[in-house]
Amino acid sequence: MPLVACPTCGKRAEYEGNEFRPFCSERCKLLDFGAWADEEYALPTQDTALSEEDVEQIERALREKQRQA
Repeated sequence: MPLVACPTCGKRAEYEGNEFRPFCSERCKLLDFGAWADEEYALPTQDTALSEEDVEQIERALREKQRQA
């Protein structure tokens, strides 16, 4: 049977017949879920702030759209 590394602890565990797969145990599965629930997993983002010019362009576009409606 294939062995896979547990994503939480790295221990090798059987994949087939393992009710907690890809984790090695219920404990590792719950630890991973807790980290996910606490938002420890996130994709990196790049914050960008709008400049005054950007805000003015958006407001002009909205006013123009309202005039056309």
